[in-house]
Amino acid sequence: MIRAVFFDVGETLLSEEGVWGAWADWYGVPRLTLSGVLGAVVERRGHHLDVLRTFDQDFDLDAAEAARAAAGRSYVLSAADLYPDAVPCLRAVKAAGLVVGVAGNQPPDVSERLVHSLGLDLDVVASSAAWGVEKPDPGFFVRLAAESGLAAAEIAYVGDRVDNDVLPAKAAGMTAVFLRRGPWGYVHAGWPEAAAADLRIDSLAALPAALAALS
Repeated sequence: MIRAVFFDVGETLLSEEGVWGAWADWYGVPRLTLSGVLGAVVERRGHHLDVLRTFDQDFDLDAAEAARAAAGRSYVLSAADLYPDAVPCLRAVKAAGLVVGVAGNQPPDVSERLVHSLGLDLDVVASSAAWGVEKPDPGFFVRLAAESGLAAAEIAYVGDRVDNDVLPAKAAGMTAVFLRRGPWGYVHAGWPEAAAADLRIDSLAALPAALAALS
């Protein structure tokens, strides 16, 4: 029986359109151009930072972030970037009596700041940076289970990526929920490996009923 639900952040709860758009503006390329490169990287199963290395072969994330901050051009994810179905879903799952957590591959303050700004009473809020391990490393999911205080079989993990979310969550013994949205979600939906998901949804609005049907 599922007793806890954990959510990825980027392209699950938050749209990353603004993030990528800001990088396009920083490198002085049309946003459509960067979007096209992003799609190509997703298709060839590359790392997301390969997108930025296309425009800067010596790309270093920390250095680039520092340069943007110094220029007053940092992009900070906020509640304005949330998908409309995100907060209603979090509240519905919480109201159903389940443990609810947010944990993704994010800088240490993104998830915490976001949840605090929404005033949501979630049980676990963490990030790969804070834990020192990122998806798809199995250690991320071991830590997630430990933070929840539950067995892996009692946890559902929701994310938009087959490689980072579905497959490692499934391997950890969790219920893997594949959300088809965002660049990765739509491309990964065509992967044969997507069939490994225990649940496939196109919107977080469908999640509470889908989870209830598993009980």
